[in-house]
Amino acid sequence: MVRLPAVAGRFYPSDPAELSAQIREYFAPQNGLVVRNVKACLVPHAGLMYSGHVAGAVFSSIRIPEKVVILGVRHRPPGSPAAIMSSGAWRTPLGDAEIDHELAEKLRVACPLLTEDAVAHSKEHSLEVEIPFLQVLHPDFRFVPIALGTAHFETLVSVGEAIGGVLAAENEEVLLVTSSDLNHYEDDATTRVKDRKAIEQLLSMNVRGLYDVCRKEEISMCGLGPAVAMLTALQLLKAGNAELIRYATSADRGGDLSAVVGYAGMVFW
Repeated sequence: MVRLPAVAGRFYPSDPAELSAQIREYFAPQNGLVVRNVKACLVPHAGLMYSGHVAGAVFSSIRIPEKVVILGVRHRPPGSPAAIMSSGAWRTPLGDAEIDHELAEKLRVACPLLTEDAVAHSKEHSLEVEIPFLQVLHPDFRFVPIALGTAHFETLVSVGEAIGGVLAAENEEVLLVTSSDLNHYEDDATTRVKDRKAIEQLLSMNVRGLYDVCRKEEISMCGLGPAVAMLTALQLLKAGNAELIRYATSADRGGDLSAVVGYAGMVFW
């Protein structure tokens, strides 16, 4: 099965040459840049014109291995609260990105909560917009897509524990890409204050702290679930370091300060 692009021509260019050129423009300058091995990263998933420079700064600062797990949020499509696709490919204007069937099966066995569900992925953009970045940097990468539509803390922790256990047992390096925007549709000043509180918990790698501060402070972080799962997995992967690579809001590119979305690009190792 080939999952066709859902947001090409809207979130990113549908022309291959234009898309590739735009993504390369978002990569951080290479002079003096040290490309690191990391266990996970957090990147935004808005239209490239708004958040591509944040995602590009992250992806160009890390080494992309052959295997990737992409954790995204299920915004609107119906389907499973924890949806996986374990075979086939995802098409973008840059070609087909193959699903790593073997790794997907290991994750399904380790976490019965993960349900094979192509419908939940069919129109969801949070995973799709990350794939062209990976295709430019590592054209032959393989991946496992997981979309989380639940905000139940214990469920998210269970998913994260399963992911962490499977990746810790892998002989090959696997990158965990977590797709999330931060606070939504408040003014720029308010959003920056709220986002800082969430980022502090991410930098501390505090799973419960991130969940609780987003609830208490009403931080509308759409990828809270994937981030909770990621931080949980990182505990099993014995990661102890986190760094904020770039932060921005949509106002930095769009100019409207009255209703913005926040974007953070982070790495964990």
